Amino acid sequence: MDTLPAPGARRPSPASLDLAIEGMTCVACAARIEKVLGRLPEVTASVNFATERAHVGFDPARTDEAALTDAVARAGYTARVVDTGPGAAEGPESVAAAAAADASHRAATRALLLSALLTAPLLAQMAGMFAGRHDWMLPDAVQLVLATVVQFAFGRPFYRSAWNALRGGGANMDVLVALGTSIAWGYSAVVTFVEPGGHLYFESSATIITLVLFGKWLEARARSRTGAAISALVALQPPTARIERRAAVGAAAAPAAAPAAATVPDRVEVVEVDVAQVRPGDILQIRPGEAFPVDGEVVDGRSNVDESMLTGESLPVAKAGADPVFAGTVNGTGALRVRATGVGSTTALARIVRLVSEAQGSKAPIQRLADRIAGVFVPVVLVLAALTFGGWMLSGASLVDALVPAIAVLVIACPCALGLATPTAVIVGIGEGSRAGILIRNASALEAAHRLDLLVVDKTGTLTTGRPRVVEVVAFDGATEARVLAVAAALEADSEHPLAHAIRDAGAAGASAAGTADAGLPAARAEDFEAVVGRGVRATVDGRPALLGAAEWLQAEGIPMPARPVHAADGRSASQDGDRLTWIAVAHDGRALGLVGLADALRTDTVDAVARLQAAAIEVRVMSGDHQAVTARVAAEAGIHSYRARCTPADKAAEVVRLKAAGHSVGMVGDGINDAPALAAADVSFAIGSGSGIALHTADITLMGSRLSQVVDAIDLSRATMAKIRQNLFLAFGYNALGIPLAAAGMLDPVIAGAAMAASSVCVVGNALLLRRWRPAPFPPTPKGT
Repeated sequence: MDTLPAPGARRPSPASLDLAIEGMTCVACAARIEKVLGRLPEVTASVNFATERAHVGFDPARTDEAALTDAVARAGYTARVVDTGPGAAEGPESVAAAAAADASHRAATRALLLSALLTAPLLAQMAGMFAGRHDWMLPDAVQLVLATVVQFAFGRPFYRSAWNALRGGGANMDVLVALGTSIAWGYSAVVTFVEPGGHLYFESSATIITLVLFGKWLEARARSRTGAAISALVALQPPTARIERRAAVGAAAAPAAAPAAATVPDRVEVVEVDVAQVRPGDILQIRPGEAFPVDGEVVDGRSNVDESMLTGESLPVAKAGADPVFAGTVNGTGALRVRATGVGSTTALARIVRLVSEAQGSKAPIQRLADRIAGVFVPVVLVLAALTFGGWMLSGASLVDALVPAIAVLVIACPCALGLATPTAVIVGIGEGSRAGILIRNASALEAAHRLDLLVVDKTGTLTTGRPRVVEVVAFDGATEARVLAVAAALEADSEHPLAHAIRDAGAAGASAAGTADAGLPAARAEDFEAVVGRGVRATVDGRPALLGAAEWLQAEGIPMPARPVHAADGRSASQDGDRLTWIAVAHDGRALGLVGLADALRTDTVDAVARLQAAAIEVRVMSGDHQAVTARVAAEAGIHSYRARCTPADKAAEVVRLKAAGHSVGMVGDGINDAPALAAADVSFAIGSGSGIALHTADITLMGSRLSQVVDAIDLSRATMAKIRQNLFLAFGYNALGIPLAAAGMLDPVIAGAAMAASSVCVVGNALLLRRWRPAPFPPTPKGT
């Protein structure tokens, strides 16, 4: 929980940054910007239309930020560098973006209402004409005025965007809208002056623009909801903090009888300040029910803290002296004094916001097909419209009868639906995952997870709680149990492995019970520490060599081990407990001192999670560095039939590679440094949130709740997201494949075509938003039969 994947993990070039892009109206715009940026030396770019962000990798020696923004500007768009570095504060950026989006939404609402108000009379006369009420017809001059205002006042953004796209050498959806409505308006304007009383199409041009404005308004409104997860996370952090300030008490206030050399006491004042003013080391006072404004550690007090916003865990976590607390989590019933350790962008909350934001801006591989089609979509539609017009003219149709279907083709074609099909579902899916304590690094991982058919899991800390305890100590001849624990604790003093924690705790308890003098504790901490990967550790204790690890490794190092080490308590051999305990051998000065036996319990959700994985046709295998008997016992208790023991980190990675070569889509779940190579080799890697920093940095998906059941939830979320993406792509392709031929055949009026175009994007985004109904499985799992 205290370590999260560092922000900015995607580094395609020596440097990278994010650009906020303004002016994009469809996915063709995004494709155009990618091409423009890609032409710069040593630059790679990925532009996400849904998030209006570009992630750019570049070589600072050949390209700078100004060159990037200038290139975007030359293409007809506006770019602004988004500060996502370690010193960036998430709150202000998010607040500014939200304010800008709100202002843009209000302006779009006003434009839509005014455009609809001016279009309504034109639509009313058309409705009256269908009803046989020719007295509803407006004078030609009135129609011209109304349509002209709509065309060039409220349609101006389409012209501006179309011009920018054409000037930059590309074409977008606005080129189609501007061209189609201009033809309808221009033809009607000519008829107004040349042939008064002739048939006019002012209602078509005005209605198309109004409907497109309405579609964009709905689209923007729906897309804003896809970012609700990030907004909710940012809102968790309180804007102010109550910190202690110390002021020296005046000399007059000191007791008169105080000695001259006495220290003048400090008076503590509690001051409420903006959270941005809090610095590491400041002491904060947190009242019951308040949210923590920064990360820190408890200095004084006891309480229970609701960490569900970070972990998805509903049960509160007990906090006392030196325990970590995190920004955005909520204090329970006790008052706490907390020392700030992480502020601003260094808090766990800020890192999560950045991680989610970066992941939502990434592209899934399935999106590449839609991007390639969208890149040539508009030119193809222009050709189809020209062919439609030419075909009707060759068939003997009049100019008007040939223009109407050509306009309908231009208007109904919608690359936006294609562009939004994948990223909107990805944004919602990753956002919902973050709500459930599942942090997904990028869209590729979200997509790949649904294909997994085999999951390799570590044992300690993954299937089990990772909090083993020492339950047996066997001292060999000439040694005491206290001495065995003391040397073992010294060897494990600097290790973060769960077994090391248990040995240190047992060593400290033994020293406290026996007294330091009698316990035989080493005179100093271990020196010259060396970790032997997958085997154990060696160091110098009391000036003499010491080893800790598997008995076989100690024997290989020349340490003789008793044939049947015996318990002092009951005479049973340690090997008799081999299926129950994990045994670690300890040696000092070339002699085996004894064995330390540790036991670890399964996580409460392990059995249920394994059953759910197997029910989902995903095979589960255990790979552990522990003994064969212990690994077999844990696998059996978890309901797993395939396991492998005594694995080194290289063994785990090699096995993952072998399984992938055999045709499996392999996931790996781990929590420690020794799991990092296998995590990196897997198709999708999952890290338990309470694990080591290296594991968390390596993994594609971080499980903040530290529960194996969250792996199942992540895979379920991936499958739900991919289902929505496929549905969206079907809708987008199907809409264009059906609509364009109908329009070319003259079966769709341009007004109907405009309405259909507006509806297509809204349908795609709305379908993606249905993902917000996804929920993780309840925890703890409900017992069967209840």
